[in-house]
Amino acid sequence: MTDDIVERARKIGGTTLRSMGDISRHQRFTDNDDESVAPTGMLAELKVDNQTLPRYFRSAHELCEKYEDVATASLIEVWIGQTERRTWFLSEVVQDL
Repeated sequence: MTDDIVERARKIGGTTLRSMGDISRHQRFTDNDDESVAPTGMLAELKVDNQTLPRYFRSAHELCEKYEDVATASLIEVWIGQTERRTWFLSEVVQDL
């Protein structure tokens, strides 16, 4: 997704992310670097993150609509669908653990 976002920003003349550090300064989710996180805990965290992500995407989609940026809105629609599929999958996996 990051590469797609950077490509779109450049195509429309915007400023892009420049490094991994730049990406981390703009991220909305907190990393969990705890070495003792159990696999089930990791999956549960991923599920929650994926449940939250579409809200951010929908907010960005509204901005795209405001500026009639159909191409970026289209990418975001795909990402929403992918995220919803991941959320469903993670919900099923976590439920069975």
